[in-house]
Amino acid sequence: MTSEGKIYGLIGTSLSHSFSMDFFNQKFISEGIDAQYFNFELNDIGELMTILSEYSNLDGLNVTMPYKEKVMPFMDELDETAEKVGAVNVIKIIKSARAGGVKLVGYNTDYTAFIDTLKPLLTPEMKSALVLGTGGASKAVKAALESLGIDVHYVSRRKSAAIITYEELTKQMIHEHKIIVNTTPLGTYPDTEMCPDIPYRFITPQHLCYDLIYNPSETTFMKRAKEQGAAVKSGLEMLLLQAFESYRIWTEK
Repeated sequence: MTSEGKIYGLIGTSLSHSFSMDFFNQKFISEGIDAQYFNFELNDIGELMTILSEYSNLDGLNVTMPYKEKVMPFMDELDETAEKVGAVNVIKIIKSARAGGVKLVGYNTDYTAFIDTLKPLLTPEMKSALVLGTGGASKAVKAALESLGIDVHYVSRRKSAAIITYEELTKQMIHEHKIIVNTTPLGTYPDTEMCPDIPYRFITPQHLCYDLIYNPSETTFMKRAKEQGAAVKSGLEMLLLQAFESYRIWTEK
């Protein structure tokens, strides 16, 4: 690791699918920036404090599943969007004179990146959405959809007053919700054959099926939706937008 340049990184569990390290390190090389980006695979979110103590030149982190919600208690401050969403995917590390030596500020860039990539695809018929999964990414998606005036229903394996189970999805429900967003990891490399268990046969050409997964570029969820004539979108553009915004946050004074 560089001893003088800045360090940035990604925290999560299994990170072999992630493009972030290659993206940022190529950016640093091409722009002559003295910095490096690393993947930090954590077995427990408490290991974040170990990383902070070991790398004094660590200036920022991205956060991926399953830690977007679990990391919040470690933040000294939250920006307005992260507080609204209830999840953090970017941490700015500010050197501080207080005990511990650093101040952690949490941000959420998933929210605006999702809105910016979704809006060009919307049609007047798209008034309701099914959000598959209930993790940190789903919270940003739900908040973004609601900000656009779109009604949202969660779908998960566990039922609650606010959640529909996969088994409960009917033809009518699919037809009433013209947007379906996969926020689960199902279908992520290397398990590319997997996909959420929804009744794909009820999807129509009026549907938009958006998968937050970007590796592979076309998931099984997307392929099955395309077979029904639906418009599809991968998470790659969203990843790039939130990456650019992450770096802006880390480097702004």
